[in-house]
Amino acid sequence: MRKIILSIFILTTLVACRGPRGHKGDPGINLLGQTFEAQVNFGYESQANMFSTVVDIPNGIEVYDSDAILVYRLETVSANDGGQIDTYSLIPQEFYLPEGTISYVYNHTANDVELLIDGDFNLSNLNPIFTDNQIFRFVVLPSDWANDADIHIDTYDDLQSYGLDLEEF
Repeated sequence: MRKIILSIFILTTLVACRGPRGHKGDPGINLLGQTFEAQVNFGYESQANMFSTVVDIPNGIEVYDSDAILVYRLETVSANDGGQIDTYSLIPQEFYLPEGTISYVYNHTANDVELLIDGDFNLSNLNPIFTDNQIFRFVVLPSDWANDADIHIDTYDDLQSYGLDLEEF
């Protein structure tokens, strides 16, 4: 009987007690990254012996200098229960061919992303399977500059000096 009365008392207290609503807070910021895709054809640059193309960042996506951009290349499209599954690989990515090695690499600004195919052999006859109709996924990760650029976290002792409570393994 005591347990029943105690349970009713606790439930009534939790459900019945409501205080006044708090003040409406400031609007939050959107920290969700944004993603877009582009299909490209690379152009060969004979003097540099590499392929390149530039993808403009869409107008609706705002990129700051501190943001990071990751680039993924579509590898395969597989059938699955009447639908399809796209498989992407993060760049940089290397392929080992009979002629030598090629690498997909990239660099970016706040306005565009330059995609490059570099290699250790004459790329002028590179198979178009690597250069034509390539689909890439771009992920813009919001980021901000660190407040203290002199942070040193190279060693365990460096981390401990910042007062972090870390367990040793």
